Amino acid sequence: MSETGTQARTAEGESGLRRSLGFRDLVVYGLLFIAPMAPVGVFGTLDAKSHGAVALVYVVATIAMAFTAFSYAQMVRVVPQAGSVFAYARAGLGNGAGFVAGWMAMLDYVLIPAVAYLFSGVAMNALVPEVSRWVWTALAVVVTTLLNLWGVRAAARVGFLVLAMEVVVLVVFVVSALVVLARDGAERGWLSPLTGDGSQGAFALSAVLGAVSVAVLSYLGFDAIASFAEEVTGGSAKIARALLFCLALAGVLFIAQTYLVALLEPVSSARLAAEPGRQGAAFYDTLDAAVGTWLHDLVAVSKAIGAAFAALAGQAAAGRLLFAMGRDRRLPHLLSRTHHGVPRVALLCAAVVTLVAAVWAARRDDGMDQLVSVVDVGALTAFTLLHASVVGWFAVGRRGGPVSWWRHVLVPVAGAAITVAVIVEASGTAQVVGAAWLAVGLAVLAVQGSRRAVPS
Repeated sequence: MSETGTQARTAEGESGLRRSLGFRDLVVYGLLFIAPMAPVGVFGTLDAKSHGAVALVYVVATIAMAFTAFSYAQMVRVVPQAGSVFAYARAGLGNGAGFVAGWMAMLDYVLIPAVAYLFSGVAMNALVPEVSRWVWTALAVVVTTLLNLWGVRAAARVGFLVLAMEVVVLVVFVVSALVVLARDGAERGWLSPLTGDGSQGAFALSAVLGAVSVAVLSYLGFDAIASFAEEVTGGSAKIARALLFCLALAGVLFIAQTYLVALLEPVSSARLAAEPGRQGAAFYDTLDAAVGTWLHDLVAVSKAIGAAFAALAGQAAAGRLLFAMGRDRRLPHLLSRTHHGVPRVALLCAAVVTLVAAVWAARRDDGMDQLVSVVDVGALTAFTLLHASVVGWFAVGRRGGPVSWWRHVLVPVAGAAITVAVIVEASGTAQVVGAAWLAVGLAVLAVQGSRRAVPS
């Protein structure tokens, strides 16, 4: 089907999706997927990698991701379709690039929920060790999948309650940390979260940039908001505002909490670097030492519930991506079927793949490492194509009115340079898996092209 035909069908409301989401619902989905306390799991790793400048890492990461959010805001206004980066790259660069962008985004949208489900299973297993973590993981998948099948509006309502709980826990943490700092003072220098703790030598910008490649994982998911473009009321401008708002709010929350924890951290970044086994629990260990076990347990329970609902938002976005690619016949057309405005077939397919990946990882000691090492490469590759689509649509195709060289060329080119740089800094395993996934996608694209070229 032609691009204009698809846009016309969307404009006429014949996509099969129901418009029921408002600005608050979009923000809820975005923040659920990101998770307000996302740095908890990677704080120790970032502290060690950045030589103690962990808050600065999130300052740089927020600025870096702002370029991507800006490009999303540009494209969602002119291509208000489900499928997010798949639809944008197809419109700005052509069908082939659109398929590659959607294919690479699939790696992100399927594995990030698997990581979140696994995190929820691990946290629940720590609280109730009699039940295996893979059982808790599978249960989280089933419960959140049922909510998604119920409908995007119902899931958003439940998600709002979970998000409110996470925000309350975050406020409790901030207040507790400030009380301890006012009473006992800081373990490190007050500027050390921005300049480094000095235990690994002088400040090193390269160390901060290397840590940014890991910190970016905390932000992945804000872009899922764009997947609901055909289900939002009031126009696509609301999607753009929600994207920018979620990223800005997440950046403030991440910088604030890592700054406070770094001040309370009694272990130097050099020791964390020398003892990698301490990194995963560094955030919790700091809470135990500075505030008390009660806050450790409160944060752990919040993370267990919050992770499951972060996966809910991710699974919903994955379903919309599969729906859009199925509608365009880039994947089996069965995926484009809806029931009462809900893409249930696509959601179930996403849930099955996520369930298999999450349970497989839950039954392995190194399962978390295996999943985390590859989730960001797919998203960053798709982001690079997103930036290119802005240039293709506005500057090359000149289909969006007068060209603004800073909005339509400078910002997306800078954004693409940043995402490519982060990919280069990613682990070797992540690069290999990403390249293999890309090779499979190109093979699928070639087969589809040959079939379409054969005369009927």
